[in-house]
Amino acid sequence: MSVNTAPRTATWTHVDGEWLSGNPPLIGPTSHAMWLASTVFDGARWFEGLAPDLDLHCQRVNRSALSMGLKPTKTPEEIEALAWEGVKKFDGRTAIYIKPMYWGEHGSKGSIVAVDPDSTRFALCLFEAPLGNGKPGSLTVSPFRRPSPESAMTEAKAGCLYPNNARMITEAQGRGFDNALVCDPIGNVAETASSNVFMVKDGVVLTPVANRTFLSGITRGRVIGLLRQAGFDVQEATLTVADFRAADEIFTTGNYSKVSGISRLDDREFQEGPVTRKAYDLYMDWARESVER
Repeated sequence: MSVNTAPRTATWTHVDGEWLSGNPPLIGPTSHAMWLASTVFDGARWFEGLAPDLDLHCQRVNRSALSMGLKPTKTPEEIEALAWEGVKKFDGRTAIYIKPMYWGEHGSKGSIVAVDPDSTRFALCLFEAPLGNGKPGSLTVSPFRRPSPESAMTEAKAGCLYPNNARMITEAQGRGFDNALVCDPIGNVAETASSNVFMVKDGVVLTPVANRTFLSGITRGRVIGLLRQAGFDVQEATLTVADFRAADEIFTTGNYSKVSGISRLDDREFQEGPVTRKAYDLYMDWARESVER
């Protein structure tokens, strides 16, 4: 039986010293990554000639690899240079997702379950992916939770974490929402199923404290810094679902869409507020100015 594995958008992947178009077959049925999930990745963005914080994303994928027990085979600087090389293969009209990846090919000599770090492979995949259209999204509280660092590799951007996120989104969409507000193992808000989350109350910007149950995103950190520089009181705190229900504004940050407003949390509706708009403008202004400098 043949399966169509063609990508949905223009795609280029650098692996083993060459650029390949489309969706090259890289992992076989005996690969450790295929059946024991030894994969990590990261995601940066290129748009309008910009690649905000690309260097930080390239650094993080190597940290994720080490957390997984893999051995990084590229320096962050080498990954960044390859990314800019790959960007030139596109026509520049559509935003690009930049995805460096590591995975393990073999189990270790001591146990097939553990990955052999010397079998680590690397690929860099770039594909067209438009930025979010700015339309506010809706959230519902998920019945599923983020794992603790004792039970999963929560501080790595590991592929094995994402099926849990996927079921959160699938369950939320089945009830008519775009995404899910997700709690940590003890019931405090951690993030959404695909992004970090912020709320605004009485002019104060609040976001869940980075307690190692979720990935403290690069865009999250950038937005916190930019808002503070602009004079906003930004606090990382332990926050409950009730806190979010009582918020004046809710917005999310993430690599895929950068800053997005939230229009509804279950039966509570929100208008896009001035802080959400300011966070978006501050981020985009910083991204453009970073190139000019």
